[in-house]
Amino acid sequence: MKKLINDPADVVADALRGMAAAHPELAVDHQNKIVHRADAPVRGKVGLLSGGGSGHEPLHGGFVGAGMLDAACAGEVFTSPVPDQIVEATKKVDGGAGVLHIVKNYTGDVMNFELAAELAAAETDVEVAVVITNDDVAVQDSTYTAGRRGVGGTVLVEKIAGAAAAEGRSLVEVVAVANRVNAHSRSMGVALTSCVVPAAGRPTFELSDDEMEMGVGIHGEPGRRRVPLAPAKEVAEQLLEPILADLDFTGDGGVLAFVNGLGGTSMLELYLMYAEVQAILDKAGVRIARSLVGPYITSLEMAGCSVTLLKMDDEMVRLWDAPVHTPALRWGV
Repeated sequence: MKKLINDPADVVADALRGMAAAHPELAVDHQNKIVHRADAPVRGKVGLLSGGGSGHEPLHGGFVGAGMLDAACAGEVFTSPVPDQIVEATKKVDGGAGVLHIVKNYTGDVMNFELAAELAAAETDVEVAVVITNDDVAVQDSTYTAGRRGVGGTVLVEKIAGAAAAEGRSLVEVVAVANRVNAHSRSMGVALTSCVVPAAGRPTFELSDDEMEMGVGIHGEPGRRRVPLAPAKEVAEQLLEPILADLDFTGDGGVLAFVNGLGGTSMLELYLMYAEVQAILDKAGVRIARSLVGPYITSLEMAGCSVTLLKMDDEMVRLWDAPVHTPALRWGV
């Protein structure tokens, strides 16, 4: 294992110290491993909270800031944050209008966030709602989930729901937006290599040089099948075929096309993949209204990518374009 770390047991705490130093506009509760807006809670605004296991950066701490999340809880690598963390973060972002928990569909995350929502409501009378993202079309159930996994669509939910909250909408209205984005998002990923969890010190799975894992999860859990390595054009076709089969993406609103790097793939390759995705969508009669390319929900140093399509409408486009100021997404300000 070759990693720029000190002790594997301290990797999350050490990284949070670096994040605090690099982004003074944010605040970090080191004891509870919470990244939050320095001005939290914002009075009268719905608070948005997410989180999950570390190792997926910039998800979720990199999306804390104006127009997106108010706070994020960092679990250990590929491990859900614990309820006490989530309760404390809920209190930090409660501005009196309620708090929304945005949770990827993994068994530990769902269990801990739902328990924390109950505890926070009991302790503080804050109104807490939970939205679970489940956009991955690769498998119905996996090592970590009952039902579809929450993957790249989570970024889009956090941005668009964050913009709705910034407009001053009620908790019910923000929840409705988040659920609509999730319902219209579909994702599929492919791994060319495994990643190495620091505490394990060895690859999560083995892939030969001429193989790839189609439909892999963001923790390295198995996908649909192991297939021969193929040119980018064929990889894009294999990723998009199940996405396009699962939802009709044609229509006047177009789509947001998100090509995401899993941590070990260059931007050169990601832009090349985006060109192949665009060509396939053009042929399928699907118009791209907005795009996002880059490593936004990663799996440590795993080589590979995922593709997410979000079926847009006018409101989603407007909320996507709304100003955002976070370490990982920043425009309009």
